[in-house]
Amino acid sequence: QLQASGGGLVQPGGSLRLSCAASGRSFSRSVMGWFRQAPGKEREFVAANRLQNGNTLYANSVKGRFTMSRDNAKNMVYLQMNSLKPEDTAIYYCAADDTPKNWFEPTYKYLGRGTLVTVSS
Repeated sequence: QLQASGGGLVQPGGSLRLSCAASGRSFSRSVMGWFRQAPGKEREFVAANRLQNGNTLYANSVKGRFTMSRDNAKNMVYLQMNSLKPEDTAIYYCAADDTPKNWFEPTYKYLGRGTLVTVSS
């Protein structure tokens, strides 16, 4: 199971760090990803990687502002979000799959409960 946490209300330009706790099995060799869903919109890709120190893919909209990391020893995944914008407002989900068909689609085998991020002044 996956459980995201760390969301909240933040002003534009602020920062938040999301955490995702994985349980039930090790995901150290899995592709881990973050997705988000804004009100009235479809769920969209944010970031994903496979290895703890491997390359991370980012959506163009968050590149340079968000940083994904993982701690396999703790079965944790993180999303550091800086320079937040109102358009980053969404429910953020973490996801995992050993062999996702498409890293950019929210069709991962495991999709956790999300955490709400609201960026507003």
